[in-house]
Amino acid sequence: MKYTQLGRTGLKVSRLVLGTMNFGPQTGEPESHSIMDSALDAGINYFDTANVYGWGENKGRTEEIIGTWFARGGDRREKTVLATKVYGSMSREGDTWPNYDRLSALNIRRAVDASLKRLQTDYIDVYQFHHVDRLTPFEEIWQAVEVLVQQGKILYAGSSNFPGWKIAQANETAARHGRLGLVSEQCIYNLAERRAEMEVIPAAQEYGLGVIPWSPLHGGLLGGVIKKEVEGGRRASGRSADALANTAVRAQVQAYEDLLDKHGLEPGEVGLAWLLTRPGVTGPIVGPRTQEQLDSALRAVELELPQEVLAGLDEIFPGPGTSPEAFAW
Repeated sequence: MKYTQLGRTGLKVSRLVLGTMNFGPQTGEPESHSIMDSALDAGINYFDTANVYGWGENKGRTEEIIGTWFARGGDRREKTVLATKVYGSMSREGDTWPNYDRLSALNIRRAVDASLKRLQTDYIDVYQFHHVDRLTPFEEIWQAVEVLVQQGKILYAGSSNFPGWKIAQANETAARHGRLGLVSEQCIYNLAERRAEMEVIPAAQEYGLGVIPWSPLHGGLLGGVIKKEVEGGRRASGRSADALANTAVRAQVQAYEDLLDKHGLEPGEVGLAWLLTRPGVTGPIVGPRTQEQLDSALRAVELELPQEVLAGLDEIFPGPGTSPEAFAW
């Protein structure tokens, strides 16, 4: 495994991030534990989750699975850089009681304590804001974060799904109050969805945030979906099926698979390897449902993409261009 610093911090993290969103809803606890063991054995030390994972009536279940894994000992917690998130409502269906969502100081305090209990740990390495909160000022958010840092409950704060201007606003506010501010940004970023290159990634680089792409294969669209359909009769589903219904998108994905087939490369591994070549990217989040999917992701770290392939990928999936030149003179 290769490692890098998380943004401008001294924290060293793996170039792949283990996403745990499938743990609970799609992958049972024993297999989830096995996947986490395999990831740690392979050198992946950065694990990502969120308080709402498990979804519906099972919100928090994913954190509980990670907590029972930590409780097995063997330095699992000590070796892991743990990131979780706050924002989404933790209320059960039909319960609309206020102050159990968003980023008020009250909810941040409640949410941290609840996550720590589920995770069976006394601190969180990177505590991330899952979405922008248009109602809560950053002065309040940073005050709450500072208390948690002083209490030893969190070490760093990160963001997820923030536009570039919110990253700037957050860190300018933090700087005025002598605080570290955001150290990471999780955003959707992959070959098929490159809008982050216009504003989000430049803002993250300017302010020293590590970029953690989620959905690196765009919901499976970049994982060889057409080839699987042809060879195994396995039809696309969900986001991939919706995208492939568009003739232009299907032609684009077919060109992508044809390019990689010409070079003897696996689409899923290339999608991850491409992200590892991108400026500002710390490491993409991989969310394996099975051990096989984890093994494929690990191979991507060692994959060196030829310049011909990189040029071909840019031709098939052109980026949005540099801001402001992409939309101005």
